[in-house]
Amino acid sequence: MKIKIFRVSATHCRFATNCHPVRVNDLMPLLLREFHQSCGARFMAVQGMEVIADFGDVSAERDALRESAGILDFSFRGRLCLVGADRARFLHGQVTNDVKKLRPGEGCYAALTTAKGKMQSDLNIFALQDELLLDFEPGLAEAVRQRLEKFIVADDVQVVDTAPHYGLLSVQGPKADAAVRALGLFPELPDKPLASCKVSDAMFGDVYLMSNPRLSQSRVQSPKSKVTDNSSGTIAKDSGLWTQDSGLARLNGFDLFVPTNFLTAVADKLVAAVKAVGGRTCGWTAFEIVRIEAGIPRFGADMDETNIPIECGIESRAISYTKGCYIGQEVLNRIHSIGHVNREFCGLRIETKADKLPARGEKLFHEGKEVGYITSTTFSPAFRGVIALGYVRREFNQPGAKFILQGSDGAITEAFVRTSAIP
Repeated sequence: MKIKIFRVSATHCRFATNCHPVRVNDLMPLLLREFHQSCGARFMAVQGMEVIADFGDVSAERDALRESAGILDFSFRGRLCLVGADRARFLHGQVTNDVKKLRPGEGCYAALTTAKGKMQSDLNIFALQDELLLDFEPGLAEAVRQRLEKFIVADDVQVVDTAPHYGLLSVQGPKADAAVRALGLFPELPDKPLASCKVSDAMFGDVYLMSNPRLSQSRVQSPKSKVTDNSSGTIAKDSGLWTQDSGLARLNGFDLFVPTNFLTAVADKLVAAVKAVGGRTCGWTAFEIVRIEAGIPRFGADMDETNIPIECGIESRAISYTKGCYIGQEVLNRIHSIGHVNREFCGLRIETKADKLPARGEKLFHEGKEVGYITSTTFSPAFRGVIALGYVRREFNQPGAKFILQGSDGAITEAFVRTSAIP
């Protein structure tokens, strides 16, 4: 079983218009902190950014994300816009996927890599009418901005931090589409992955809606499945983590980028819409549980600067092998032509107690030989036990393969590659 976004005018017409570069502080509080506190939120930090841990009932929040709909405040995530006549050509030469093919309203998923093919970030790229919007993991805005600006020479491109001007609310779950429709803002919902639309509303300003099922099992692939060119942003048909359909493949999801002046009003309306379909407000902890259950890698946890995207289970979504030159292309194309990587991303079942989760980086051994390591862990209600994501050497990444997990405290537990679908 393998894995294989302060102020803006109501007449604000373009995503980055009137925005100015703003650097992220060491700890940036959420724009809606008081709103969330009134709803019982508890807070935590993720990569130097404040996030909502939970609203007091992680189990119910996790169930909402899997069975109905959950609203999450993702305003802690990084959001940059590229503006200028050369934006598409420039970004095309920076990332692993095909940006030149994107028309307004389309999007794609990509990796930002070094000349050696190592990851610096993964990115959701949305082609708007006059901008390219980049959405990525928290705490990386300055690093991504510097990385891009380093290669701007004579290009008509400007990198703008839009996070102080737009908040990001996300609705995830099988009834996410019903909740978003209940807002009454959007005549139609985008129906392709990372597709987008915009409405200009007298009450809420310019609101952007993106189709982004962040917890869908269709986001993951088997390393040994046939990789197809996926520059259009569609999900490859051969992708999938489980031998059986767990239902996570059908989860819907939408992101709403909302002007900060109207963020509270939209959040209040959206909370009501989600509750009307049986959902609720959710926090980071529940989101992470479902993410790990779905086998979806996250940059900063399961992917970092030591990884190449080919080994992370994101190849079919993130890499185009027909787009031409970009930074890191030579290395990635060479590995692709060889046909395999030395280690692969996988899901693991850990034979340990729920109150003793393995730590990130703990090693996996097979017959005394180190063959992998753990990246993310959680107690899964679906498995009624501890599960993990991690990497193992390619030759050992087989369903049912058993390993010894040695903790930093010297404790020994058993782990094996998962062999059954989440119920």
